[in-house]
Amino acid sequence: MDEGGMEREYRKRRKLPRAYFGLLGLVLVNAFIQTARLSGGGAGGHEDRWGPPFFGVLILLVLVRVVLEQYRAYTRVTSAGITARGPLRARTWEWSEVYDIRVEQAPRGSGRGTPQWLTYLYDYQGRRFLLPHLNDWQLDDPYAEVAELCLAAAPHRSLTWERRPDVEERILRGAGRRKGWLWGIYGGLAMAGVMIMVSMALVITGRMDQPFLLIVCVPLASGAALGAVLQWYWGARPPRSPARQP
Repeated sequence: MDEGGMEREYRKRRKLPRAYFGLLGLVLVNAFIQTARLSGGGAGGHEDRWGPPFFGVLILLVLVRVVLEQYRAYTRVTSAGITARGPLRARTWEWSEVYDIRVEQAPRGSGRGTPQWLTYLYDYQGRRFLLPHLNDWQLDDPYAEVAELCLAAAPHRSLTWERRPDVEERILRGAGRRKGWLWGIYGGLAMAGVMIMVSMALVITGRMDQPFLLIVCVPLASGAALGAVLQWYWGARPPRSPARQP
């Protein structure tokens, strides 16, 4: 930390809980079982050529992202600005480009083994960017940490931390879009569960001809349609900001 209290770096300090790896293992085992079933053609004798490669690549991408997010991502704060490195690339903002830094509640459905409060940087276009490892899993009190950072950054900014109505409106609309697509993902996952049950019934009866279309394409299409509709709906009725208040 420098004299002004600005030189800080946030990296992984705590290991992921065993329950997280247990759940991930169960998901992967189930995915491999489903992949093997698809590649064998099931009771109908139809061999699917696209399903196994798709699920195999998807599983690999999930594993790579988890590893990179834990060991490569970080947030660095200096008197010049903030650098956020994600799993693949880094981005830096000067303090004059930062509109606000807010601690927000994680999306519903996040388990107790994952952070419940995340920190985001907002620019003057209302865009939101995650600051890795600046959360309640790596810090005892991320809100106090962010409040201290904002106080220390004030002398390095040409603008104050006052909120502007035009930027707040863009932030709310962005929150509405994210909420719409989040519920679209939930809808797609629910449809995937239904399609898996349907595919199992079709396998038993020997009528399973297009497993990739049924298990992958139908949920993706339904989730995208639901997300688009909800994005339009909540775009006109933006949700309240989920930022944590003092």
